[in-house]
Amino acid sequence: MTGSDTSGPRDSLAGLRPRLPSPLREVADGRFERHGVRLLLKRDDLIHPELVGNKWRKLAPNLDEAAGRTVLTFGGAYSNHLRATAAAGRLLGLRTVGVVRGQELADRPLNPSLARCAADGMRLHFVDRSTYRRKAEPRTLAAVLRAAGAGDAYVVPEGGSNPVAVRGCRALGEELAGRADVVAVACGTGGTLAGLAAGLGGGTRALGIPVLKGGFLAEDIRVLQSEAFGGPRGDWSLDDRFHFGGYARATPELEAFAEDFEHRHGIPVERLYVAKLLYALVSLAEENAFPRGSEVAAVITGRPFP
Repeated sequence: MTGSDTSGPRDSLAGLRPRLPSPLREVADGRFERHGVRLLLKRDDLIHPELVGNKWRKLAPNLDEAAGRTVLTFGGAYSNHLRATAAAGRLLGLRTVGVVRGQELADRPLNPSLARCAADGMRLHFVDRSTYRRKAEPRTLAAVLRAAGAGDAYVVPEGGSNPVAVRGCRALGEELAGRADVVAVACGTGGTLAGLAAGLGGGTRALGIPVLKGGFLAEDIRVLQSEAFGGPRGDWSLDDRFHFGGYARATPELEAFAEDFEHRHGIPVERLYVAKLLYALVSLAEENAFPRGSEVAAVITGRPFP
């Protein structure tokens, strides 16, 4: 698949039996209805019980690309991406290596997230934070691969966002094209938004809600679209007001919001990404950011762990 413009995995992953296209359902919520806005939920959390949401869309084409080689990737101690990669390795019989940020974690008991990775057969390799920050530099990456005993591995970047993944996420936009006026998604590394916007086509705007602070994501998305498609695609924007302090950070207000949404709609709300997305959309509706008569689709990219 190198250099191709494919939008999804080949038949080699058919045995995983993903549920595609994922369901799109309207939910009745007075916080939107009083502003004349319809809320739709794109239930990507139902694609696969272990490769959930955008993890399927980004990982599946990369697993094809790996062609049976060991897959090495990166993440923090609570990385959804590491867990999904480890699960994929178990399901497909692939060797996986997870490079984990924080050498100090090597001598501590594994937290539940990393323990799940190890139980699924992923070999964990811990690196210091300075090395981790430089992991994209060719010399540093080569040294990490050698130290991990994975010199010939297929490397997937942190969060899974690379041109192959972005092209895979284009299918999400194609499934939603013409179904809503605005399609919103929580953003970590930006790959899902980059592909989503490309697949939506004209007439629908993609909105990204970053869960990290820093203001770097717009340029990253432009670079990803350039690498994946040769240039910018789609109408997209970011609203970076709803990160609640950064990745894996929250407040009692956000926790209360997530619990309330679960109670209202009977849908489990993942806290690192999805809660921030839904909170942002409620806030934007109250700000009258969406014209009356608008249909807003929220992409539910994950579910709570464990």
